[in-house]
Amino acid sequence: MGLQRVKPHAEIAEVWPRDGRIRLVGRLHGLPSNDAAGTAVTWQLVLTRRAHPDQRLRYDAHLTGDRFEGELPVADLAAADHAAVEEWDIHLSDGETELRAGRRLDDIRGKKKIFVYPEQRTGNIGVRPYYTVKDNLSLECRTGGAA
Repeated sequence: MGLQRVKPHAEIAEVWPRDGRIRLVGRLHGLPSNDAAGTAVTWQLVLTRRAHPDQRLRYDAHLTGDRFEGELPVADLAAADHAAVEEWDIHLSDGETELRAGRRLDDIRGKKKIFVYPEQRTGNIGVRPYYTVKDNLSLECRTGGAA
């Protein structure tokens, strides 16, 4: 059995939804190591509203080697014109490269049906991280009561 090549992405190791924030921890996977020692590159968590890709939210991500950590306030996801269900896709970006956040380097397939994260409320919207059918990490925002 040959090894499956996985394209560069932001490999999620930990998801911490609590206290009105979602904290993400992981590693950048598949990028060449940076030979320019001392060069400061600013990475950000970038959330893209799936129904309106021009709407993006950005949050600083802290990098140590290839390990990243960042967090976002769930209150920012309450768009004024939100539908009953909104989805936001998560990427890590340095301004040039944009890596999809997901979890692909383990042996768990079908994370969408396995991993269930707690919902947090902001106003009348519930926000919950979830894995897509492609094992990417996204956020779901639902109007009204808990799902």
